[in-house]
Amino acid sequence: MNVLVTGGAGFIGSNLIHFLLSQKPEWNLINVDSLTYAGNLENLSSCDDNPRYSFELADITDTVRIHEVFDKHHPDFILHLAAESHVDRSVLDPLVFVRTNVLGTQVLLDEMRKTVPGSRFLHVSTDEVYGSLGAEGYFTEETPIAPNSPYSSSKAGSDMLVRAAFITHGLDTVITRCSNNYGPYQFPEKLIPLMLNNAWAGKPLPVYGDGRNVRDWIYVDDHCSALLAVLENGRSGEVYNIGGNNEWANIDIVKLILRQAEASEDLIQFVTDRPGHDHRYAIDATKIEKGLGWQPRHSFEEALPLTIKWYGDNIEWTRRIVSGAYRDYYEQQYGQRLG
Repeated sequence: MNVLVTGGAGFIGSNLIHFLLSQKPEWNLINVDSLTYAGNLENLSSCDDNPRYSFELADITDTVRIHEVFDKHHPDFILHLAAESHVDRSVLDPLVFVRTNVLGTQVLLDEMRKTVPGSRFLHVSTDEVYGSLGAEGYFTEETPIAPNSPYSSSKAGSDMLVRAAFITHGLDTVITRCSNNYGPYQFPEKLIPLMLNNAWAGKPLPVYGDGRNVRDWIYVDDHCSALLAVLENGRSGEVYNIGGNNEWANIDIVKLILRQAEASEDLIQFVTDRPGHDHRYAIDATKIEKGLGWQPRHSFEEALPLTIKWYGDNIEWTRRIVSGAYRDYYEQQYGQRLG
């Protein structure tokens, strides 16, 4: 079984590859990544000598290169995670997000239809496509799409293309929409590693607005187990929400991190809120829980300390990202410099 993972050098992608290599010993994993700033092959250094793992440097918008990859590996499953995902960056440069998230998804679907039309395509999306909730209620799979940022709008567009591939061409596609992930290998610009590393360094912790924006948090390994459940048993053409039943206001997350890092709350610095900042996300995961028997296995009380310990034990990993040295890993392993 050949399984192609786009964006496999990113945070969720690298965790997913580690997870699948351990859980599915009969599967070969092909990591397709263009190694933009958020792609870090050091996340997968322990896989370099594994005969069931291979890496292909490719931009998912490059039709010629994607054809070469599909023709070489003939994937049975395509797990599509490659995406520009940082909301702040999308506000500054939306076109990059449209190109990768929308055009790149269509390139993959077109190549699947031409080369491996009998394969399964799992599109990993986000709960942000639903927009913002008030103090009550939850996102279900029937909640209308109402994205509020360039990032979430580009993901909503890609979701619609995946749906169209199922309806129009009969491709075996399925979509997942997950809440906020946390865990090892997350790029330091994201909330939990950013606040943690700033706390350890005694730097200000920037918090948007009043910090009362609420998110549902899920440990990345639980997300990976949900993706496997959907990949193997999800119904074609369906959407599955994935959540951790674990809502936290951003300011409470920040204060919890400060306590665990033994740092002062005086480091908190409230900053001007982000344009279009959604107030609250909350997932109703009843469909995947009842339909596929999936449940998150890690509580926040258990997994957040594990996450903090990982970053503490891997400070050099963060330093290499901040310095840019992590970009040298590809040249060291493959003898070519990144553009």
